[in-house]
Amino acid sequence: MSETNSALITQFYRAFQQLDAETMAACYTDDAVFSDPAFGTLHGRDVGDMWRMLASRARDFSLRFDNVHCDASQGQAHWVATYLFSQTGRTVVNDIQARFEFRDGRICRHHDQFDLWRWSRQALGLKGMLLGWSPLVRNAVQAQALKGLKAFQSRS
Repeated sequence: MSETNSALITQFYRAFQQLDAETMAACYTDDAVFSDPAFGTLHGRDVGDMWRMLASRARDFSLRFDNVHCDASQGQAHWVATYLFSQTGRTVVNDIQARFEFRDGRICRHHDQFDLWRWSRQALGLKGMLLGWSPLVRNAVQAQALKGLKAFQSRS
């Protein structure tokens, strides 16, 4: 087990608990790749900006994390975020498995996996329950997330 990489992931999630997006962004390499069901795949600067945007919009937010396991090149963690989804005002409890790859003491790849249908049922209500499993909704969620990120970046 790599204590250095475990400490990095712990630092990342503790910063997330405090909505400290600058510390979170500093945990990544400049050419980092992030992926999840909501944003798809992000590269480089977009990764840090995603966390900045999410932290700035967070309402009624809490986060817990556990099962941090790392070796010299990769790691994993489990985390659960509870928050108010701004577009609908609905509470979401998102249960996520994260995988990481490390280079030069920072995160170079980060993949979050969660059940998008479960998320959409909570965030979108009936529409999410009826259609959240479909590629149509997945594509719409990703398009909306990326649109929000680009709008956030244009104001920064």
